[in-house]
This record gives sequence, structure tokens and C-alpha cells, in this order.
Amino acid sequence: MPASDLQQQLEALQQHLAQDTPLSEEERASLYLLTQEIEVQLAREAASAPDATLIDGVNLAVERFEASHPTLAGTLRNIMQSLANMGI
Repeated sequence: MPASDLQQQLEALQQHLAQDTPLSEEERASLYLLTQEIEVQLAREAASAPDATLIDGVNLAVERFEASHPTLAGTLRNIMQSLANMGI
């Protein structure tokens, strides 16, 4: 079940990126790379090879967007919680 929660949160993050959220190109690229890393993690979870540094990247993104984009930061926090629930 945690992997499905993570997939739902990832889809929410991708929806934020698809909307006209006022992000700089650098911020948008950073979040896009983060979504790619999360997708890789989902594949690794299926293969039982988790990447423990992913949670650090998500945490940094939360800190970066907390003040300027609180909804986006909330989605990232949910992703971080899903990763923690998966034991990552």
C-alpha cells in the first residue's frame, strides 16, 4: 500500500508541475528531476533496492518551496512521508 500512496502523491506533484504554477525554469527543472528520481525509486522498490538519498532530495525541495509554494511543499511532504512508510 505505501507504494500506491507514493504513486498518488507523485501524480499530484506532476499535476502541480503541469499547471501554471509560478515557478522559475530552474525550480521546474529541479522538481521534474525529483519526480524522475521518485519514479526510479518506485521501480527499485519493486526490485527491493531502495535509494536512501532520495528522502534528502525531497526534504530539500520541501524547504525550498515551503514559503513560496505551500501547496507544492505539502505535496512534497506527503511524498516524504510515503517514502518513510516504505522504509526509505
